[in-house]
Amino acid sequence: MPKDKTKSIINLHLVIFIWGFTSILGRLISIDSFSIVWYRMFLASAFIFLYFILLKKNIFNVNMKSLFYFSLGGLLISIHWLLLFHSIKVSSVSIAVSMLSTGAIMMSVIEPLIKKKKILYYQLFLGILVSLGVFIIFFSEKDSFNGIVYGLFAALLSVFFTILNKKLVNNYNPNTITFYEIFSGFIFLTFCSIFFNKFSIDFFNLNLDDFIWLFILSSICTAFAFTYSVKIMKHISPYTFMISINLEPVYAIGLSIIIFKEKELLSLNFYIGVLIIIISVFINGFLKFNQNQK
Repeated sequence: MPKDKTKSIINLHLVIFIWGFTSILGRLISIDSFSIVWYRMFLASAFIFLYFILLKKNIFNVNMKSLFYFSLGGLLISIHWLLLFHSIKVSSVSIAVSMLSTGAIMMSVIEPLIKKKKILYYQLFLGILVSLGVFIIFFSEKDSFNGIVYGLFAALLSVFFTILNKKLVNNYNPNTITFYEIFSGFIFLTFCSIFFNKFSIDFFNLNLDDFIWLFILSSICTAFAFTYSVKIMKHISPYTFMISINLEPVYAIGLSIIIFKEKELLSLNFYIGVLIIIISVFINGFLKFNQNQK
């Protein structure tokens, strides 16, 4: 395996750990999911724009076709985040992030169909295996049905978003992609706020704790992690990206045990499901390595 690819996989897991903490922030922040995503995109856009200004980089040399795809990416990621944070609010961190694991089997079917390629049987099998792990974890969580549904739709949107970014990253700097996608998502949510009369004095009245968590969410967990994840896509396949993200529930649930003391909520079935997910990720890495050696 080339060194840049190995480095990219290591860095990918660092980003996934940060994303795991993102879900924790979704529970720590007291405002509703729409407000969280609006502030996240607003502040992250500002941070990235400031980064461009300081480095004197030109981000305006973008044609209309690319601007359309950036806007589409912004639409996908904004709705994805809305669904994810709402899933956290109506259920738990564990359920929300684990539902994202189903993106693996979705990717194994959707990506080949879009690119008109043959579906690899081992990818489909591992996707099914991951989904089995998720099913085992939440077999007894019938009361969290709404959270599961929101999480599944969030996973579906993340698949299309990943495929789109894989195409864009071949032609544009990751920082440029990140800025336009997040900024366009912010514009979309702003129009929604105006249309549905979301803006009010209370909307902009944040307490200090929420402001600090939103600052961390938008800077480290979004501006940095989001940009770096797009850069990583240059060296790995979308499927490897998606199935590696299945470790996000492991990181997020581990953090939730430490921070929220959710240990009493975890059963033996939960650990069995997590083990299946981890094994699937390592099998995928092994098969990918052998495939690249041929």
